[in-house]
Amino acid sequence: MIDKTVKNVQEACNGIEDGMTIILGGFGLCGIPENSIAELVKKEVKDLTCISNNAGVDNFGLGLLLQKKQIKKMISSYVGENAEFERQLLSGELEVELIPQGTLATRCMAAGYGMPAIYTPAGVGTEIGEGKEVRNFKGKDYLLEYAFDADFAIVKAWKGDKAGNLIFRSTARNFNPVMAMAGKITIAEVEELVEIGELNPDEIHTPGIYVHRIFQGEHYEKRIEQRTVRPKN
Repeated sequence: MIDKTVKNVQEACNGIEDGMTIILGGFGLCGIPENSIAELVKKEVKDLTCISNNAGVDNFGLGLLLQKKQIKKMISSYVGENAEFERQLLSGELEVELIPQGTLATRCMAAGYGMPAIYTPAGVGTEIGEGKEVRNFKGKDYLLEYAFDADFAIVKAWKGDKAGNLIFRSTARNFNPVMAMAGKITIAEVEELVEIGELNPDEIHTPGIYVHRIFQGEHYEKRIEQRTVRPKN
C-alpha cells in the first residue's frame, strides 16, 4: 500500500486556490475538519464554492470563512445557527443553493461511484425542482440531480492509517464517508494516525482508495453547536 501521509495541514491543503469547489464533511460542528478550515482562513483563498451540510456557526467552522468573505457560494441543506450566513444570504452577498440532505448525500455518493447524475423524488413540485429535468418512473415523478464536481474534499476522522483508511467515531461519521468519495483530491485529517495494517479491516468506514492525503491534526476544540441539558428535577 502507498503511504499517503503528509507532514502537516499546510502540505495537505497545498493546491487549493481561489475559485475552487470544496466539499467539507461534518454536521453542524460535529466531525468538521477544524485544522483544514483554519488553514484555508490562513491561506486567504477566496471565491470558494463550499459544499457542506451547513456553514458552522458565526465564529467557528465554515463561519470563519464566511466572516472573511472567502466563500462565494454555499451549497448546503440549511442555514442553521449561523447568523452571518443568514445575513449574507438575505443581503445577496452570498450565493446559496439549499438542497435536501438526502440529495446532498446522494450527489456526493454518485460522484464517488462515477455516476453523472441521480433521480430523486425529493423536491418535485417545489422551488427546488424549477428548471430541472423531470422523469416519470412507474407513475412517480423524479428530479434529475447531477453528481458534484469538486476539486477537493476535506474530511475529519477519528483514526486513520498511512494508507488513508479511515474510521469515524459515532455521530461524527455523518456526511464524512460519502464526502470522502466525492473529491478529485480528498484530504483526511485524523485524531490518531497509525501504521498500515494496524486498523481492523472490519472496522474501516472509508477505504484508502478514496483518500489522497492524510495527516494527524491537533488541538481539536469539538465545540457543541447548541448545548442542551436535561432539566433538573
